[in-house]
Amino acid sequence: MIWGAMSSAGVGPLCFLKTKVTAPVYQEILEHFMLPSADQHFEDADFIFQQDLAPAHTAKSTKSWLNDRGVGVLDWPANSPDLNPIENLWVCSCVCVLPRIFIIWAISSWFRRGPSTPDPSTPAGAPRLPSRNLFPKDTLMDLYVYISENEIFTDFNNTEALFWYQQDLVYGDWTTGESGDGCYEHYQELDLSESVKQNGSTYIHIYFTKSGFHPDPKRKGQYRRLSTVHSTRMLNKYKRRKFLKTKNLLTGETEADPEMIKRAESHGPVEIISHWHPNLTINMVDDHTAWVKGSVPPPLDQHVKFDAVSGDYYPIVYFNDYWNLQKDYYPINDTLQNLPLRLTYCPLSLWRWQLYAAQSARSPWNFLADDTYEQSDEDQDSVKVALLETNPYLLGLTIVVSIVHSIFEFLAFKNDIQFWNSRQSLEGLSVRSIIFGVFQSLVVLLYILDNETNFVVQVSVFIGLLIDFWKITKVMDVRLDRENRIAGIFPRLIFKDKSTYVDSSTKIYDDMAFKYLSWLLYPLFGCYAVYSLLYVEHKGWYSWVLSMLYGFLLTFGFITMTPQLFINYKMKSVAHLPWRMLTYKALNTFIDDLFAFVIKMPMMYRIGCLRDDVVFFIYLYQRWIYRVDPNRVNEFGTSGVERSKDSPAQPAAGDTTAAITDKSEGEKKND
Repeated sequence: MIWGAMSSAGVGPLCFLKTKVTAPVYQEILEHFMLPSADQHFEDADFIFQQDLAPAHTAKSTKSWLNDRGVGVLDWPANSPDLNPIENLWVCSCVCVLPRIFIIWAISSWFRRGPSTPDPSTPAGAPRLPSRNLFPKDTLMDLYVYISENEIFTDFNNTEALFWYQQDLVYGDWTTGESGDGCYEHYQELDLSESVKQNGSTYIHIYFTKSGFHPDPKRKGQYRRLSTVHSTRMLNKYKRRKFLKTKNLLTGETEADPEMIKRAESHGPVEIISHWHPNLTINMVDDHTAWVKGSVPPPLDQHVKFDAVSGDYYPIVYFNDYWNLQKDYYPINDTLQNLPLRLTYCPLSLWRWQLYAAQSARSPWNFLADDTYEQSDEDQDSVKVALLETNPYLLGLTIVVSIVHSIFEFLAFKNDIQFWNSRQSLEGLSVRSIIFGVFQSLVVLLYILDNETNFVVQVSVFIGLLIDFWKITKVMDVRLDRENRIAGIFPRLIFKDKSTYVDSSTKIYDDMAFKYLSWLLYPLFGCYAVYSLLYVEHKGWYSWVLSMLYGFLLTFGFITMTPQLFINYKMKSVAHLPWRMLTYKALNTFIDDLFAFVIKMPMMYRIGCLRDDVVFFIYLYQRWIYRVDPNRVNEFGTSGVERSKDSPAQPAAGDTTAAITDKSEGEKKND
């Protein structure tokens, strides 16, 4: 379907439609095609708009829309389509234009030798010309700020809705204002209506007009569309407040506020509450780039608005609340009588606006719902607080170190996979620690699922669990027993230790280490379980089990790293360890120490980083006292010393290779 318009001064642009024309769609057509065309042809002169009696044209919302914009409509009789003059224009187009288009298409198809590559700038292949800013440099402007509970504002004659009126602003000026930086400020307290108290919305409507003009479209002599910039924003912010019904599982009592319990019973476990922040900055971007429509890079294309007729773009108005911390928002309720609002107008450079726009833009790959990626207030504020409160030099060092941390994390992951993928012998490695690591990852995954952590964390932990399961296949022989099925349906999984682990004394030392470790872990585990049951509230018994296991692993999980230290001590060797992976992880631990003291972190997290450092220093001490003999031939028949060509031939690997644990005690001490 095609929409068009004609007048005595000329024709308007065509609008090609792919959807059914409803009242809202028709109003969009009038907004972006009819009004710009009328403004171009008649400027400030009055005109009368004629349309037929289609349902979208006669809808109440359409009549109200035309009336609010001061558009006079010609009365039209029913059942008189032949009186519509534009019908003749459509006939002329079909009779005269379409045959010519067909002839041109046929001739071009005849002489076409191959598929042409259209210019990507436009669908038709014709390049678009660069546009200009409708407000030139140093344009005098007037600022109108209206506050309303309606998203679409039309009540320009209501003086109570006018929050701020500032005359003679200079576009792109950085020297005027109260502080000589081009900024102006206005403070006022807003009266709070009952609808806003009951989770209603409040909108701010910003209008920048060239000096001498007014934003009201009904004022024909004072309004010009190309001289008015408009932007709307909701002032309040809706946030989810979740109520977890926790209690002491033994006594059934809870320390939660009784009022919160009543609200949870009446509103459910998740309540949507309107919040307010008293500060907002209005930025007008000082930009005169010759943007090309359709070629503005994302996410800037969401803010650059082009005029449908002239092709030029309006100045960019940006609501800047980036530095409004989430902790400073407070709920709107019946106890409040008014809302303070401090508005600040400032010019903004293009490169700073690009930074803000990139930070606030949502990634196109986030195809899931917004609440899936929802972060807590502390997570959203942590980076901003670090930028505001941290010493600039220390902050720059932190950024560099964070990049290095990511590189080391990737290298540790790569070397860990390579080590276990190419490992042929398990001599000297703690297989039980690998199995216990699977248990740890499973507990962490179930815990974050039970506490509804955001989706990104859940995916990362799940991937780590899959890698731990893959390691099981490398340290044990796993097969399916299809003869002895579970319940006669499912094949049974059979796990068996590898021969290189059983034949050596590694398994003996590994069992011995976990035996000694259990003497310490079981009492600690029991005491922690009793403490969690007596003094911590939980949602239920399942949550108690998970939180108790998770808290215990978080507190004492580092002890599971000690069996490998015990095996190294018994074998008097560390040659079997994946030192590259351990080194990268240790460097990351040191980097975590830096972050723990730069960014606000819980004390237990800082203690955990220190514990990991201590364990790694013990590994380094063992590497120093259990030096690797380069003359020793390993299980692959090679050694670290390069043999000379005239030396005697090396004996066969089977004659010289001996397990580390098969050496005499004297040889072990010499190593």
